[in-house]
Amino acid sequence: QVHLVESGGGSVQAGGSLRLSCTASGVPISKNCMAWFRQAPGKEREGVATISWPSHNTYEADAVKGRFAISQDEARNPISLYLQMNSLRPEDTAIYYCAAALGRLCPGGAQTADFGFWGQGIQVTVSS
Repeated sequence: QVHLVESGGGSVQAGGSLRLSCTASGVPISKNCMAWFRQAPGKEREGVATISWPSHNTYEADAVKGRFAISQDEARNPISLYLQMNSLRPEDTAIYYCAAALGRLCPGGAQTADFGFWGQGIQVTVSS
């Protein structure tokens, strides 16, 4: 049973940093794709970043490239996924979701339809 739980959200001023964590219970140490998505009020859920295992290849959306970094720690049990967010902007305000796709490497980009497992989401608010 896969269970994803996000933590580390909160409120921060523009220019600040936050680190999101996702505890991924039930995700096996095998070929998989883990991702972060976000959804702002009135907008569709969008992909932020993905990471493949075992290659550790990463993808970041243009809107966050150079500011956000995704990483994964398979040495921990359960697996932990992280999103380091620097130079935050008010437009980064959203609910952030952890997602998993098992048995496959990450596709190009990040589309919601490619991921079968989701966390409950956590709020990130950036004030100007």
